[in-house]
Amino acid sequence: MEEEEAWRVLEFYSGIGGMRYSVMKAGLNAKMVEAFDINDLANDVYAHNFGHRPFQGNIQTLTAADLDRYRANVWFLSPPCQPYTRQGLQKQSADARASSFINILEIIPQMMQPPLMIFVENVVGFETSDTNEKMIQVLEENQFVTQEFILSPLQFGVPYSRPRYFCLAKRKPLSFRNPEFNGQLIFVPKLLIDHKETTLISENDQLTCLPIERFLEFGSPINQNSFSVEDSLKQYYVPSSLIERWGSAMDIVYPDSTRCCCFTKSYYRYVKGTGSLLATVMRQETNHYWMNFVLDTLPLERFLICTLSPRNLSSRSM
Repeated sequence: MEEEEAWRVLEFYSGIGGMRYSVMKAGLNAKMVEAFDINDLANDVYAHNFGHRPFQGNIQTLTAADLDRYRANVWFLSPPCQPYTRQGLQKQSADARASSFINILEIIPQMMQPPLMIFVENVVGFETSDTNEKMIQVLEENQFVTQEFILSPLQFGVPYSRPRYFCLAKRKPLSFRNPEFNGQLIFVPKLLIDHKETTLISENDQLTCLPIERFLEFGSPINQNSFSVEDSLKQYYVPSSLIERWGSAMDIVYPDSTRCCCFTKSYYRYVKGTGSLLATVMRQETNHYWMNFVLDTLPLERFLICTLSPRNLSSRSM
């Protein structure tokens, strides 16, 4: 690829467009030639965000000829993670939800113009699966060099604990800037960047994430004026009975916190292990607390607000 030539990108399992937004945010010279997702609602959101509705068909029906027609040199893939999650059945490739990704891998050797670069994202656990083993085998047999990583937003200054698996693959003669990582799975649990907009220096001179309040939509920093939205958001309050019963199991964070937990699809239906609740006044305040339900995993997503009384926190060490 010539350096000035725009990447032609296919976005598989596109969801609401997180990969596409990342490309835009990074300022890459890229053209998204097509996106693929079977979820009707996700495609509605994608179309609203980017003015283009993804191909809404079964990815398993795609052929090598279909993909060759796009003349794409970059593929983004975020296949279903359920076959590899800790709380799932961990059926891996035997899970029907893994079959579409395996089909895409099997298409690569059949293509006249296979991609030059492939980016795969999935849940931690994928790296030890038989699907991963097959992926690496197919890529190596088709002249790709790979580098694998376990990374979390916390390592990039974003106060959100969500470790994920990433695989980068380049087809020869392309090469990586750091070839010493070729063929390896890299996990370095520390902050990887030092940028004044996303990190700060703590009291012990250690780099840490900026506080959550810097990523909130309803003002930064949050103050007492936040309560002007109370009447319009009562529908999102957490009932006091729920807090009194399950408060000790809730992961409650504050605007000055520098981490929050990963949000799952069970968020708002279950209390424990599904995501943090945010009290949107500083922890030293004592007259009233607010809590937010986060709808998705992006740091600038809209928050739904609910209330929390200080007495409900009395049994919890903060």
